Amino acid sequence: MIDYPQLLLLGAISGFTIFLGLPLPAIKNLSSKVKGFLNAFSLGILVFLIIDIFSHAWESTEDVATDAFVGNALAGDAIIHLLALFGGIAIGLFGLVWYEHEATIKRVPQILSLENIKKGDAHLHQLFHETSAYRLAMMIAVGIGFHNLSEGLAIGQSYAAGEMGLALLLVIGFATHNATEGFGIASPITGLSKKPTIRFMILLGLVGGGPTFIGTLLGSLWFSSITYILFLSIAGGALIYVSMLMYNTGRKHTSNSVIMIGIFVGLCVGFSTDLIVHLGEI
Repeated sequence: MIDYPQLLLLGAISGFTIFLGLPLPAIKNLSSKVKGFLNAFSLGILVFLIIDIFSHAWESTEDVATDAFVGNALAGDAIIHLLALFGGIAIGLFGLVWYEHEATIKRVPQILSLENIKKGDAHLHQLFHETSAYRLAMMIAVGIGFHNLSEGLAIGQSYAAGEMGLALLLVIGFATHNATEGFGIASPITGLSKKPTIRFMILLGLVGGGPTFIGTLLGSLWFSSITYILFLSIAGGALIYVSMLMYNTGRKHTSNSVIMIGIFVGLCVGFSTDLIVHLGEI
């Protein structure tokens, strides 16, 4: 049996395994095909996460709506849960639209504007490419961070319910998932001429993996189905937006067939690790 401090430690470990996949940018001299495949592999993992996130969010929302329909719950409860679902999707999608706009307009120097890039300056083109890659990596970390918050909530709730074995199995499964998620975060900044700083990589890891610990802490103390659905939906919306950006990036590196193979492999890895968690619950 694990005690409370051990639970928090395990929650932190399950989140920070994301650092295992982050050293990917240190790899040099990658071909365009390899970079395209790695990007697509990461995209496949994100597609799996989107499926997994919305299946859990919709299942919880549907249960409340069904109970309200048959008279076992208030109609207001169903409406609130539906608003949490669709509102969370909107926040995840349009929140990153706003973030990208702010990052592009206010944080990218005017000299790196698209008009200047079109003038043919190769150096400016490289700077613009690297700036976009850093921004995309951070957006992926934010989206995965919301997802990992829900994972932490699941760990904390299992502990609060007295399901110690389940909590431990979830830690193992989520730790495996997060290692592959670190790979996805690092994908956009792989093979850049200038390697990202250690400080930036640590920041990515904290943004992506830290919420698992926070979710474990909150989930063990207090739970709200509405909050659970809201954060799942925000994560799903954010990952949809990020996935579109990653696909566009991948098409610049390699062919569509290579991208589809990478997505397929990523999906297989995602579903396989989820199956390990499910079998452990039996």
